Amino acid sequence: MVKARTGAMHVVRVVSRQKGREYTSVLLRNSYREDGKVKKQTLANLSHLPPATIDVIERSLKGERLLPAAESLEIRRSLPHGQVVAVLGMLRSLGLEKLIDRRPSRERDLVTAMIVARLIAPRSKLATSRSWEQSTLADTLGVADASEDELYGAMDRLLTRQARIEQGLASRHLEPGGLVLYDLTSTSMAGRHCPLAKRGYSRDGKAGMLQVEYGLVTDEGGRPIAVEVVPGDTADPATVPAVIGKLKGRFDLADVVLVGDRGMLTSARIEGLREEGLGWISSLRAPAIRALAEAGTLQLGLFDERGLAEITSPAYPGERLVVCRNPLLAEERARKRHELLAATEAKLAAIVARVEAGRLRGKDRIGLAVGRVIDRYKVAKHFELDIGDDRLIVTRRTEAITAEAALDGIYVLRTSVAAERLDDVDVVRAYKRLSRVERAFRGLKGVDLRVRPIHHRTEDRVRAHIFLCMLAYYVRWHLERAWAPLLFGDEARPELDDPVAPAVRSEAALTKAHTQRLPDGTAVHSFGTLLDELATLTRNRVVPVGAPDEAAFEIDAIPTPLQARALALLDLAPSSV
Repeated sequence: MVKARTGAMHVVRVVSRQKGREYTSVLLRNSYREDGKVKKQTLANLSHLPPATIDVIERSLKGERLLPAAESLEIRRSLPHGQVVAVLGMLRSLGLEKLIDRRPSRERDLVTAMIVARLIAPRSKLATSRSWEQSTLADTLGVADASEDELYGAMDRLLTRQARIEQGLASRHLEPGGLVLYDLTSTSMAGRHCPLAKRGYSRDGKAGMLQVEYGLVTDEGGRPIAVEVVPGDTADPATVPAVIGKLKGRFDLADVVLVGDRGMLTSARIEGLREEGLGWISSLRAPAIRALAEAGTLQLGLFDERGLAEITSPAYPGERLVVCRNPLLAEERARKRHELLAATEAKLAAIVARVEAGRLRGKDRIGLAVGRVIDRYKVAKHFELDIGDDRLIVTRRTEAITAEAALDGIYVLRTSVAAERLDDVDVVRAYKRLSRVERAFRGLKGVDLRVRPIHHRTEDRVRAHIFLCMLAYYVRWHLERAWAPLLFGDEARPELDDPVAPAVRSEAALTKAHTQRLPDGTAVHSFGTLLDELATLTRNRVVPVGAPDEAAFEIDAIPTPLQARALALLDLAPSSV
């Protein structure tokens, strides 16, 4: 055992060479003075120790006080951070901040914060302002002190820039000659003070409630471009002129093809499109299809070899009509008709029994009872009713039912676009893309964005709220595509040779749905649960024990493999924002 003389111990690294190889020895030495000379004494060879242990010895000899981490540091606050990185990072990569305002400003940061908050925690503006401390969002954007009134002011400012923002989105995603999808939906209102709130046809199944309507313009992929808010009792066709004005005037697109459903693009609106030089794709209503069949223009023999056929009719000059027949749709309509007829007959049979038993008498009273039943399932046209003071005879109109059944599964698309530009297959595929707008509506109304119910009282605030939600869906649209490998659904849905056939999911998507697992064995996520998973990636505010708050510093948690992959798909890291 070597007895150390009094001096200063320290760690040294000695490099030596033997047979052409270099070796490093880590030695514990003691330096001391003897007879006026500095001498060194090797106390131990530390080379065999782990580097971390050597580091502890070295730092201790230098006078550092080493304590267990739990005793030396305090975590003052731990906030969800990963979902903020993902959503805010995507928003910035899309250049949406500069579309909102070209120059940095307080209002731009507030609008950005509201868009991100709408995706990660959709709430009212008051609840949003009170939840700033529940994630790193507010501190990242410097709006932690923002009040509800400031958010309202930022919304008002956003509305004044809506036209310019929509124009910027259109210039990115719409092009002359391309497809533009348009559809309308409604959303319920809380309260009755907003002038836009009216009772109309509710697409949410909330009949009798006040509502507003809004039309959404998207590109052919379903990416939102523009939104128009109208009173809740506005008829669908009445919203089309404003869309035409945006496309032609604001977006300067003179040769696009507007795709809309049959309730939207009526003959009058199509005439307006024709006058403006715009193309269109829409469909015919059932009475118009029946008229084509009765005139002999539409014949069932057209479908002997294919599920679609192109025809022309004098009733639609200058237009192409693409007739489609979907056997699965035909089966579904036949099944539904049979069930509705049977349900209506059962209810009418109960009324007949009351009349025959003498419990219900008088033509007017019998008629009122029948009226409450006959239109419930929308099949009144298929029944012949003979009502007297003491009788009720119900008979099916079998010929009418048979004639309607013959057209089951048949729908007819109408378009002004020449076959050289879009053949019949492309016309069908273009029309079926309207389902992407319906998907956008589901996203806006669902749990992820919660556009409804609307609590604002003024027209401008309602318009600004819906526009804000549209911008949030724009970010989500891109997030879903980037995260497709981690989510349920198709990364690339296969395109069928027969466009009339129902869409099918890819084998990969079916496997994910069946196993609930990705190919690497990890769980498949929905958009919402993936955001929840990212929220567990925290940013931690750490302070040395006994130090003032000014000495605090931030440390991000280490991402899990799933979190790392989700951020990598967005080209982001935890420190990106």
